[in-house]
Amino acid sequence: MPGSLDEQQITVSGTALRAMRDEFQRFLMEYRFGLAEVETKISILREEFQEMHAYNPIEHVSSRVKSPDSLVEKVQRKGIEPDFPSVRAAVTDIAGIRITCSFVGDAYRLFDLLTQQDDITVLSVKDYIASPKPNGYKSLHAIVEVPVFLSTGRVAVPVEVQFRTIAMDFWASLEHKIYYKYDRQVPDELLAHLKEAADTAAELDTRMEGLHRQIRGAAPSAV
Repeated sequence: MPGSLDEQQITVSGTALRAMRDEFQRFLMEYRFGLAEVETKISILREEFQEMHAYNPIEHVSSRVKSPDSLVEKVQRKGIEPDFPSVRAAVTDIAGIRITCSFVGDAYRLFDLLTQQDDITVLSVKDYIASPKPNGYKSLHAIVEVPVFLSTGRVAVPVEVQFRTIAMDFWASLEHKIYYKYDRQVPDELLAHLKEAADTAAELDTRMEGLHRQIRGAAPSAV
């Protein structure tokens, strides 16, 4: 009967959609676990510095896994084939963690401490601190691969790690808000002011790190 056929089609469609949803959740689950592995490594370093050294280079840590909507939008925007193997190969920032430090030297030190661990594989590095983007953006980006051990076996998961100073992070946050407000069509005058602010932030980083080294290297004052 026609009514029964319609009901059957709806049931099959619903089942297929639930299967797609479950597969999508399993896909993102691997990235959540990979991110957790990197977060644990950073947490261990942070706690060790706090307990064993008189200085902790980590000011703030934030992390995220792309939402399904954000991931779908990126796949469509970049023209990536809408299947999981293609997305896995083409999108390397599904899981991301940002480590904010006080000083530029700390960013490089933490990068070395993380990437020298024997279960971490470095896939790519983009050093926007040494070579800033034309608009003034500065940050050290690394795509690392970390093993995740599931009931089905070992999975290698890519995680994007960003290292930046407080000044770089403040500037990047403001830039993001401005680009969002103007729908990426930012007036030239405002772009020029942003670049000036980036230069000022870089100068501040240099001066503050110089003061930090001077203080850390100074002999204790006489009582």
